[in-house]
Amino acid sequence: MKHLIPDEIISTAELIPLIRKPLTPGERLELWAKALERHAGPLNALRRLEDLPSNELRAYRGDNTPLTVAYNDPILRAEGLSGDSLGDAMDFFELSPRNTHWLLCDCYYHGAMTGTGLAKLVRYYARSSERRAKWAGIFRGMLGWAS
Repeated sequence: MKHLIPDEIISTAELIPLIRKPLTPGERLELWAKALERHAGPLNALRRLEDLPSNELRAYRGDNTPLTVAYNDPILRAEGLSGDSLGDAMDFFELSPRNTHWLLCDCYYHGAMTGTGLAKLVRYYARSSERRAKWAGIFRGMLGWAS
C-alpha cells in the first residue's frame, strides 16, 4: 500500500461521471407538491384559461402563481424546468391542456388557492395518472400490442 497526501490523490484520481436517470413525471409532480406546501400564503390561480388560444395559453404567466412557485424551486430548475410560463410547466410536468385547466384555473378556486390545497390536488393527479398508465399497459399487453 502506497501512502499519498491528499493533493496527490486528487491530482491522480480518475473522475467518473455520475449518471442519474431522469425523474418520472410523477416524481416531478411530487417535487412541485412539496414546493407548494412550503409556500406561505395564498396563490393566484390562473385566470380564464379556457378562453385563451393555444399560443397565448402556452405563453401565460403571472405573479405569485403555482408556476412561479415551481420555477423558484432550485431542484425543479436543475431537473429541467426552463421557465415560469404555462407552456414550460405543461411540457415539464407532462400536463394536457384539460388537466392544466383542472389543476390551475380560477374556475375551480374562486380566489381561495393555497399551496397546501393545490399540493393535495397535484398528488391526486399524479396518482391517477400513474394508475391510468399502468392499466393502459396491462390492456396493451392483453391485446398483444407493444407498449
